[in-house]
Order: sequence, then C-alpha cells, then structure tokens
Amino acid sequence: MQVLLFLLAAVGLCWGQYNPNTLPKRTSIVHLFEWRWQDIALECERYLAPNGFGGVQVSPPNENIVITNPNRPWWERYQPISYKLCTRSGNEEEFRDMVTRCNNVGVHIYVDAVVNHMCGAGGGSGTHSTCGSHFNAGNRDFPAVPYSGWDFNDGKCHSGSGDIENYGDIYQVTAPGKFSNISFFFFWHVLLSLQ
Repeated sequence: MQVLLFLLAAVGLCWGQYNPNTLPKRTSIVHLFEWRWQDIALECERYLAPNGFGGVQVSPPNENIVITNPNRPWWERYQPISYKLCTRSGNEEEFRDMVTRCNNVGVHIYVDAVVNHMCGAGGGSGTHSTCGSHFNAGNRDFPAVPYSGWDFNDGKCHSGSGDIENYGDIYQVTAPGKFSNISFFFFWHVLLSLQ
C-alpha cells in the first residue's frame, strides 16, 4: 500500500510540469523585477502577449521600509511593514490595472509574496515606508497589519542569542518558527479583493 501511495505521489508531482498554469502553448514566464506596474502592463500588451509569453513574476507589491543607506537597495522590498499594496513600483490602483491588462491579453501575474516575516529590528521606527504607515520594528509593532510582539516566535533561531547572527548560515535563516506565525488570511483577502 505504501509503495502504491508513493508511486501515485511521484506521478502527481511529475505531472505538475505539464500544467504550468498558463494559457495553451504559452509556457514561458519572465521576471520583471523592480519594474513599475504601469510599465509591466504596457510590456504585457506590446511585447509579452504578442510573443507568446504566459506570465510575469513581479516584485513584492506590499508596503516596505524605505532604506536610505545604502540608497534604496533591491532587498528593501523584502522588509515589509504591512500588506498594503504600495511600493516604488506603484500603488494598489496601478497594481489592479496591471493585473487586469495583463490577464486581458493572456499573460498571468505571479507575485513574489513576502508572507513569512516583517522587517528586522534594525529598521527602527517611524513612518519611513513606501505608504507612510507607522511601525516600530524594535518592539515588533506593525499596527497597519496589525501585528504586535505577541505574533512572533523570537528566540528560536539556532544561534547563541536566538536571533539571526549570520545570514550566511542556512540553519539560522531557515530556522522553523523564527519568523512570525502569519496566517494566509491576508493573502486570500488580497486575492479576493483583486477579483
């Protein structure tokens, strides 16, 4: 019985490559990292759809901290403080427009969603974020979500302090329970609100 279940699981996993979740005869997707939502919509209409592309992966669309030293690095997009849809790529209205326009020409949007953590304590506090929401990273206070210190599992990292000390150590950056117990409720809310 276990062998049969294993074989069924293996066949199911292998079959996934034949269903890329794109329109028929469109299997290639591109990653337009850091592009503005308006520019992606135009690219879908002018180039991607006419040339048979099936999808676009976009940068994280949620509000993040603004980092000025170094000046606006690419990785600031991975330092969220809320799930409001506004970044340097555009606002929620522009994001919706991009999704609609790309879908209308048969190009799907794949979001690089950051759901397993918030910005680090080194982010400080204030309103220096892409939407201007207030946060206090040191206290783990993100009222725009809302999250507080109660929503995090700190101290469970495989290090001396219980926090990440070495981002090059795979066991510290992938430690189970290190990041917040964020439910996917917000993710479904975002998906449903885009319908």
